Amino acid sequence: MAETVLRKPMKATHSINNAFASKFAKSMFLTVSAIIVLMFIGTRMFTHVDLNLYGYMVGTFVFIAGFFYRFIAWGERPPTKIIIKKGIKLLFRKSTPKISADHLATYQFIWNRGIYRWTQHLLIGWGVILSCLVTFPLVFGWMYFTMEEGGYYTIVAMGIDLMTVPADGVIAFLSYNALNFTAIMVIIGVSMALYRRLKNMQARAEQKFLYDFLPLYLLLFISITGLILTFMNVFLHGAGHYMMSLIHQYSVIVTLIYLPFGKLAHIPFRPLSVFARNYREHYGEQSMKECKVCGEGFVSTEQSQDVVNVLGTNEIDFTMEKDGFNLAELCLPCRRKYRIARFSGFPTHEVKTKEANQNAKG
Repeated sequence: MAETVLRKPMKATHSINNAFASKFAKSMFLTVSAIIVLMFIGTRMFTHVDLNLYGYMVGTFVFIAGFFYRFIAWGERPPTKIIIKKGIKLLFRKSTPKISADHLATYQFIWNRGIYRWTQHLLIGWGVILSCLVTFPLVFGWMYFTMEEGGYYTIVAMGIDLMTVPADGVIAFLSYNALNFTAIMVIIGVSMALYRRLKNMQARAEQKFLYDFLPLYLLLFISITGLILTFMNVFLHGAGHYMMSLIHQYSVIVTLIYLPFGKLAHIPFRPLSVFARNYREHYGEQSMKECKVCGEGFVSTEQSQDVVNVLGTNEIDFTMEKDGFNLAELCLPCRRKYRIARFSGFPTHEVKTKEANQNAKG
């Protein structure tokens, strides 16, 4: 008599993920929905929408789509999953505020490369960030100005009247010209970067036009056309404003579409460097992995094991059975020497002398 196997019925899951075809679709839907809700609140039920900024809005949505596409594709990689998962757990370390300031505000990690490169990164980075902080609230109606009688402006943020300022006052002047100031910052920073990349022979040998130069030219074009718009309004009484505004708007849209897929993508990805720094410092304080050849600690034990696990996940095996170690257990100089030894037949990895530039900065 055949045995009857009783199985428990599967419970229906009501996860929000089941409503979407992919993580990309879910991320886009939730983000666009949140923006629309904030627009509804900020524009007082869509009564203060500036249609002149419609093109920027469309470009921003395309940028968000491209950003999610690249971030999700990148985030699905095994090494990235480890950094994000463990980085979130370590986000509330006492050192996180300082690390965040060094990596996201003062760019201290570039200081070791020289004050020139630090200055250009600071000008470009903060010029772009401040421009976004001004532009996006205006585009989505989260902030706007209303004209009062007697030459006064009221600054409105998220539908709330913040303050009323004289049209010829300092606050109004800074508000009107905020994008002009950031444009000047970007122009100076980009010019410094272009000068270095054209004059420095090592930099020239490593540069590619589409990846390294095109982003700088796009930022330069946006900044210059933005300043020309101000010049036309102030000194030419608006002559040529319409045509130049279209040129400026299209340049911004093209840059927003290009941004997630080019070198400029590291700007929105930059906050994740805090995760990586926390990961290295936290597990480095626990225990360091000693190199199997020279005996020096070079990474944390946790990171070394994570590298071995990730290689296994990708079906890549660097275990040297004859020598009794994995290549991930060697420091970088000894790893280079070992690889040379495999081709030359001479055990260079056993030479204790370190490379002269192994601790060089920059």
